[in-house]
Amino acid sequence: MNLPSHGANPSHLYNASGIARPDHVLDFSVNTNPLGPPEWLKEQWGRYLHTIEEYPDPTGYKAVMSIADKFDVAYDQVLLGNGAAEIIHFIARYTAGQHAVICTPAFSEYEDACQAYGCPIEYVPVPISSWQLPIDELVEQSKKAGVIFLCTPNNPTGQSFNEKDIVSLLDQTRHSNALIVIDEAFYDFFGDESLVKYIAAYPHLAVMHSMTKMYSIAGLRIGYVISSSPIISKLKQYRPHWNVNAIALQVAEEIARDHAHAMKTREMIKGERERMKDLLEKLGFLVLPSAVNFYLLKDPQLDNQKPILHFLLERGIVLRHTENFKGLDGKWLRSAVKREKENNRLIEALKEWRNKC
Repeated sequence: MNLPSHGANPSHLYNASGIARPDHVLDFSVNTNPLGPPEWLKEQWGRYLHTIEEYPDPTGYKAVMSIADKFDVAYDQVLLGNGAAEIIHFIARYTAGQHAVICTPAFSEYEDACQAYGCPIEYVPVPISSWQLPIDELVEQSKKAGVIFLCTPNNPTGQSFNEKDIVSLLDQTRHSNALIVIDEAFYDFFGDESLVKYIAAYPHLAVMHSMTKMYSIAGLRIGYVISSSPIISKLKQYRPHWNVNAIALQVAEEIARDHAHAMKTREMIKGERERMKDLLEKLGFLVLPSAVNFYLLKDPQLDNQKPILHFLLERGIVLRHTENFKGLDGKWLRSAVKREKENNRLIEALKEWRNKC
């Protein structure tokens, strides 16, 4: 069965699974903010539309300056992308043909991009039970690598690496040729602190962010990377002209100044995440600790979780499979944290599963 490699594709998953799609589907495989876009964006949406008649600024100057101000970095240390996925492809092209190291489990786009640009890939597994950064192995790999990808908070596990361990890795690789890429697509679900603060001390560090997750604007496709000026200058060579559309640029400029929506979201997510973990564990499921808006769960009575995935699909509930995450291999399911009413539907369906078993 060729399952889709990303979440948020319910129709693709139903087709691949050979299950008729119900009229009403609740998608827990998508990990954007369940509160949706901020109110100011919904209220002011119309004022962005006038820009569609003109070509966007190819440099994205205002949006870049807004992001640079937020993190107290220089303008030439920020590069915008058509989603963080485009940034990943810029980096893979920059390191084309060189060894790429990926800490797994991890977002599948790192692997896809590296393969597209002929990068031999080395996988460094992280035990999900301890979630400790394998520093010694990564330092050894850095001696021949062009790039090392880390994701923290991690997708799909929701866990974060210890900051001191990351700093230790940066210290020990500063004289290597490896670019250390840290994907913080979900950092703002965890808090306001970003590893961007270490870029001045470590010019071989690049930190990626996505605006589509917290602000629920996946259709606008906006992400960025912050690094040393020389790295950004080299990555810019691969940027297509007008790679970010005019509406996305305006929204990104405003989002970089927003704090209230993220704070409100974190409060809601934390409460629901803890409530769901408690309820699921009472039903006999294993739930990994998470710091963000999704988590991994499994029925310990099953090795592969496909029977639960199909059971829920038949009831109009879509979870994210983990068949294409190295180290997970279908042994867990990923669920987003949604609003209370939607989360309760998942609990009721899993109670039904328990009664069935």
